[in-house]
Amino acid sequence: MTLVDILAAIQHSWLYWLAILFFAAYPMVTSVMWITTAMFFRNRWETRGEPAQLARYPRVSVLIPAHNEERVIGNALAAATAIDYPDYEVVVVDDGSSDGTRSVVESYVKRGQVRLIVKQQNEGKAMAMNDALPCLNGEIVLIMDADAEPAPDILTHMLPHFEHARVAAVTGNPRVKNVDTFLARLQLIEFSSIVSLLRRSQRIWGRIMTVSGVVAAFRKSALLDVGGFSPEMPTEDIELTWKLQRRFWDIRYEPHALVWMTVPSTLSDLFSQRRRWSRGLMQVLHKHHDVILHWKYRRMWPIFIESVLSILWSACFVILTTLWIVSYAAGYPPVGAHPIPNLWGMVIATLAILQLFTGTLLDRRYDPGSLKYYPYAVYYPIVYWMLLAWANFISLHWLFRRPSRKSIRWSTVRKDFSQENA
Repeated sequence: MTLVDILAAIQHSWLYWLAILFFAAYPMVTSVMWITTAMFFRNRWETRGEPAQLARYPRVSVLIPAHNEERVIGNALAAATAIDYPDYEVVVVDDGSSDGTRSVVESYVKRGQVRLIVKQQNEGKAMAMNDALPCLNGEIVLIMDADAEPAPDILTHMLPHFEHARVAAVTGNPRVKNVDTFLARLQLIEFSSIVSLLRRSQRIWGRIMTVSGVVAAFRKSALLDVGGFSPEMPTEDIELTWKLQRRFWDIRYEPHALVWMTVPSTLSDLFSQRRRWSRGLMQVLHKHHDVILHWKYRRMWPIFIESVLSILWSACFVILTTLWIVSYAAGYPPVGAHPIPNLWGMVIATLAILQLFTGTLLDRRYDPGSLKYYPYAVYYPIVYWMLLAWANFISLHWLFRRPSRKSIRWSTVRKDFSQENA
């Protein structure tokens, strides 16, 4: 049997046509679903004017875990100490840094603006936050990355949610600060049109896949209720979100709660980040696979099913693309595929562009400059779908492996964009 015979047999099988159907239908159905449910969220919660007035002002602890963040933590502390709220503290937990992180923080400590917790050994971000929790005085804990810069009114928008007793966490709206490269501008479009749009949709579904690891506020008692963060998970933010929701805590998305962040500017750094995210999601799905078996967790079914389908679509993307490339190389034009987009290809592209435009338009009120980068959206399906699909595909084996019991440690390399762009 020749290679062409094998390719012909594969491409005339029912499994191949089922894969083709799913490959085409999934992005179309999800685009329509995300756009419509995000608009429901917008009409219900984003049309208000001023944030609700608080009946009381609970003490807030702003917690910044850090490891080798000398280049960026100064900007984060300047922004954190400028938050407009009457009763809060800023606490940095230094997790065994080997650079000058501690000396940067100590300058704020001497002025009485920051408290510093020093760990001599790098045990990972999750363990650092768990160790810091008993030292915090706040009823609410705002956790932010050491390269994040929150807007002054961030707590004004987040705190009203916690007047509802079941709310355990409120995730903020990360915005891209370093928009000086092509990849960074693609990520700006992504955070508006994929991340923010999807969180709006999931809020309508009733459960959120993950809080933002860049910035999120938590009820301290809820963190203690679920045993804190899981040090063995590579994405402790996703894992914590699922643990809280399994305990029937509510998690909300607040688009007015802005924080500025730096994103990877090279392809290798971006791919490394997305591969870690893929591994983290798959290990969370492995650990919490039983939610699909219990009626009491039915509100988590949409995020579980959507996550599994997105992974399955990535596998289809890689396998079908590889099959089509081999077919063309063998001189056998693949069935159901063409290098020039046909009708269903144009429908997928049109819905993707519409989704990207909707997300960018919704977030324009928070980040007015983002709309000018919308033309980069045409590259998103070409560049990002391939990158993310491959990251998911090569991480697929983690879906079937138990998380290690060892703490995930970090080794951070930051780039100081403020100095570069000055």
